[in-house]
Amino acid sequence: MSFTLIVDDLEQLPKIVKEFLKRTSPHKKFVFYAEMGVGKTTLIKELSLQLGVNDVVSSPTFSIVNEYLTKENCKIYHFDFYRLEDEQKAFDMGYEEYFFSDSYCFIEWPEKIPNLIEDDMIVVKMHLDGNKRVINVLI
Repeated sequence: MSFTLIVDDLEQLPKIVKEFLKRTSPHKKFVFYAEMGVGKTTLIKELSLQLGVNDVVSSPTFSIVNEYLTKENCKIYHFDFYRLEDEQKAFDMGYEEYFFSDSYCFIEWPEKIPNLIEDDMIVVKMHLDGNKRVINVLI
């Protein structure tokens, strides 16, 4: 199953993310494919906010993973593998503890770890179309 969401304006993002979460429930593992600057982190910030995160959500470019807690004390892991040199580094950081947990995992730059992506992860492909952001979701 797949669906497409289009963001014409960032003010629409909360409504779009609400629809995104409704259509992807109960899945918790997501991989985000897009060029730099398309809005992966912005989308993940709104997803985290709607899932109940109180903290400021930022890109984990240098830390590789950020952990957030929701109001219900559930964990959300946000990965940015852009700077990862090879998949071994993901093993070294213990990626399995995150990926195989019952927590949400939002993974930017999964291209860097192709052999670690599980078949049941939701694929989110984003691209620009003029001033619009197109979000294609494959469940």
